[in-house]
Amino acid sequence: MKPVTVSIDVPQTPEQVYDFLDVMAHHERFTNHYLSDWRYSGPERGIGSCATVTVALGGVKTDIAIEVVEGDAPRRIVERNVSAAGRRLANGTYTIEPLESGGSRVSFTYAWVLAPLGDRLLAPVVRATMRHANRTVMRRLATELARHASTADS
Repeated sequence: MKPVTVSIDVPQTPEQVYDFLDVMAHHERFTNHYLSDWRYSGPERGIGSCATVTVALGGVKTDIAIEVVEGDAPRRIVERNVSAAGRRLANGTYTIEPLESGGSRVSFTYAWVLAPLGDRLLAPVVRATMRHANRTVMRRLATELARHASTADS
């Protein structure tokens, strides 16, 4: 299946964005519109940081295990996602690029490594649903970054 990428421009520096995204618990704040019941394990941040969450998307609920498997501060964080009893494997990659005008462009790419037959048969619908959900994630991320920056400045 083709990957899905969404992006947003934010006023924070790449270092500020990376520092926020590097903490697994922060992700709950901008994804809780479709990811719930967060259970954390491993370190609070960085490689090996993990969460198991319940995803409710497209009328289906399932648990997904998320683990940070790669980090390249302040440019990239890669998460491995496992769900559907191991039949769905994917990578979620945050890429953070500086903007010439200041701030950062934050992109998130969800790339399937392995997908169940149902996902493959409904690929256009699955991809559109993921794109819609992750566009909302990006808007909510921008809001949470602004909140985080304002509390850090206080």
